[in-house]
Amino acid sequence: MKELDLKKSVYELTEAYPELIAILKEMGFLGVANPIARNTLGRMTTIPKGCEKMGKDLKEVIKTLEEKGFTVKA
Repeated sequence: MKELDLKKSVYELTEAYPELIAILKEMGFLGVANPIARNTLGRMTTIPKGCEKMGKDLKEVIKTLEEKGFTVKA
């Protein structure tokens, strides 16, 4: 089972689940597709922080992730 802990950084999550990169990019988190940005900013950013910066509804993002087969741990 693929579990996403929202307290972990985007970098940690994408290292554990590389397929998450394409999913997040599809949702508008374009920086996640850039390896340099993911390696630097991604180490300091969580999905909730990213949603806040991008003006995205965290509940909608979680719903999409769950539809893609992830279990989200808040």
